[in-house]
Parts: sequence; structure tokens; C-alpha cells
Amino acid sequence: MQELSLNVMDIAQNSISAGATLVEISVKEDSATGEMAIVIRDNGRGMTAEQAASVTDPFYTTRTTRKVGLGVPLFKMEAEMTGGSFRIDSKPGTGTTVTAKFVTSHVDMIPLGDIDATIRLLIACNPNLDFVYCRRKNERGFTLDTRELRNALGGEVPLDSPEVQVWIEEYLAEQTQMIKEETSV
Repeated sequence: MQELSLNVMDIAQNSISAGATLVEISVKEDSATGEMAIVIRDNGRGMTAEQAASVTDPFYTTRTTRKVGLGVPLFKMEAEMTGGSFRIDSKPGTGTTVTAKFVTSHVDMIPLGDIDATIRLLIACNPNLDFVYCRRKNERGFTLDTRELRNALGGEVPLDSPEVQVWIEEYLAEQTQMIKEETSV
């Protein structure tokens, strides 16, 4: 994949396919250490230790429509190519946590891409699920929690309505810009 945000989309889709009702996505960058961590956590079915070990194999998939599953193996490869690391923690009935750490200064580091659009699209396409998106860069950060958004809307307006989607897009753009300004000062 050409952007890490596409990997995030793929892993989040795996969470949704595993029956998750809550998907937490965290992107944390630290300029001082030159590291970025992406963590995707869900409350889905989870996996056995054997399944968790197998999902990094491109020829392992639970899908019946094709014989390969490249999302997790590519994400792992992209992290490790930068000198970073990759880990999957999962238990049946509990959910799964995927953690990818990257060395941002490495020549093989691919761009994060449009992570805001990825988050907005996940929410728009899955309005009955909950997402928590946490973005942090150095000392600044923000969180978008659809459970809080639902409360503020009083359950009256669906998250996939155009008005809510515009608000989410503007909120993410504003918060992301604030993070970028902090690092350029």
C-alpha cells in the first residue's frame, strides 16, 4: 500500500468483520525519538494464539472469496522495513490489538496519508458502530469519540448524515492543523 492510512482502513475493516462494536485507532508521533506508533484495538471476536500467529502469513485468510490476505502482512512488512516493529495481541471473546511502530526518518517510511478521510469514511460507512480516534504529535493531540458525538446529538441525528459528516471533516481538519502548527514552530 502507498499510504499507512490504507493499512488502517484494512485492519479496521478486519475488526468490523470480526463483529467489533467499538474500534479504537491511535496514531502517535514523537519527533524527539523519530517514532510513530499506530494502534488499532477492537472488541470483536478475537483470535486464538495460533490464528494471531497465522495472520501475518499472506497465504492465510478467513475469507472465502479469495485465497490470500495481504493487509496484515503488508502492514507488518512496512513497519519492520523502517526498523520498527509489529505485534498482534488477541484473545477469543475479548478482541484484538494490532500495534505497528515505525522509524519515521527511515528511507522506507511511507507517508501516513489522509488518515482524517479514512476515519471519516469508517464512521460514515459504519454509522451504528463506535470509533475512538486519538491523534497525538509530540505534546499536542486530540480525540474523536463517536460515543460522545452520539450523546451530544441526543441520538436524533445519525452519524452518516451529511451535516454530521461535514462537522467531522471540519473538526478533524482543524485539529490536525493545530498539531501541524505545533511542530512547525
